[in-house]
Amino acid sequence: MDEANAARIEDAKLTHAAQEGEITALSLLLERHRAGMTAVALSLLGPGPDVDDVMQEATVTALRRVGEVRDPTAVGAWLRMIVRNACRSLLRNAAHLVPQANVPVASATASPEQWLEQNALRNWVWEAIENLSPALRLPLVLRHFSFRVTSYEQIAEACGIPVGTVRSRISQGRTKLAEALTATTDAAHGEASERVRASEIEATETLAAAERGDFGDLLTERWSPEVMLMRGKDAVGGRRHLVRSMNRDIAAGVRQRLVHTVAGRSLTVWETDILNPADDPDHCPPAVAWLMSLDTDGRVHRLRLFHPRARQVAHPAPALGCGTESDPAPAATVT
Repeated sequence: MDEANAARIEDAKLTHAAQEGEITALSLLLERHRAGMTAVALSLLGPGPDVDDVMQEATVTALRRVGEVRDPTAVGAWLRMIVRNACRSLLRNAAHLVPQANVPVASATASPEQWLEQNALRNWVWEAIENLSPALRLPLVLRHFSFRVTSYEQIAEACGIPVGTVRSRISQGRTKLAEALTATTDAAHGEASERVRASEIEATETLAAAERGDFGDLLTERWSPEVMLMRGKDAVGGRRHLVRSMNRDIAAGVRQRLVHTVAGRSLTVWETDILNPADDPDHCPPAVAWLMSLDTDGRVHRLRLFHPRARQVAHPAPALGCGTESDPAPAATVT
């Protein structure tokens, strides 16, 4: 057997192992092909810090998408394709001066979180994410796992920080994530899919309670008594404010429909469509993302809201859906 065939057989063996959840297999694959991946990045970007950024992004993408590899003997070409796509996206973004999401997905109907759910390594990845600081965790989670808040510009607006800070934190987050993945190799990993399912149920029950007029009771029962809606580093209001804002929207005929959930032990994101009444179709922006920090008991402790398709103004649309400028509640800074 020649050396090339032996390498392909070894690639196939490691790829199958990674797809079956063997933690060290993907790391070995990345090491085997790192030189080729780096060569692709250098050929497209030239020497510089962008190469490191793209290589980090490619590592995260490979972790999430290894289950999609159809020809395990050609996994090296697949890894180089991920790097090539990331480079091209970075170059396009730089040309337009407006960063956009560059995480590829396999189809128009499959979200990044759905692919994560299909990945046998998902529990290990989420355990590592939980080891990141809150300042790094939220931008990284939004970038790779949210459905609508994925571009650097959107994340900056959602978190209340400059785009350059977002890029820096995501880069740091990827580096720290790689370290955390190594550190948590032998740790017990919680079941990520169970958290997502539980959070989907929680979101559905929360929205249903709001429509019944029971939002206040649900918050009292399930959320932290110290829950705060935040804008930047400032608290906009607590439970009473949240209930008043939600009740106002419900009375106006506004409803929300859950479309996507991201759930960790310390951070949850609910992304919803906003359904306006027929006689007032522009009452609220078309969508909202609930960005929730959880306390040690898993209860919502801090809430930040972001309308990903809304035009950002001096006093963005407030509350759990929208509202009036006299009672603003836009998204907040991550600290």
